[in-house]
Amino acid sequence: MSKNITLSVPDATFEKMKEFPDIKWSEVARASIENRLEMLEALNSLASKSRLTEKDAQILGEKIKKGMAKRHGLVP
Repeated sequence: MSKNITLSVPDATFEKMKEFPDIKWSEVARASIENRLEMLEALNSLASKSRLTEKDAQILGEKIKKGMAKRHGLVP
């Protein structure tokens, strides 16, 4: 059984959507939600098998951020 949800979009987005009346926007939203859920389930599966602690992940994340900032010239 399907459930209905209400989705709010900014006025400007709605006006652009009206330019394409042949598109079934509910299908676009449904597909996007399903894709995001698949991605989240895959990430949860990977995370459940990880031996990294939360602290390890935070340290690794900080190292990655610093490296990316350096690569893009945001820090010396």
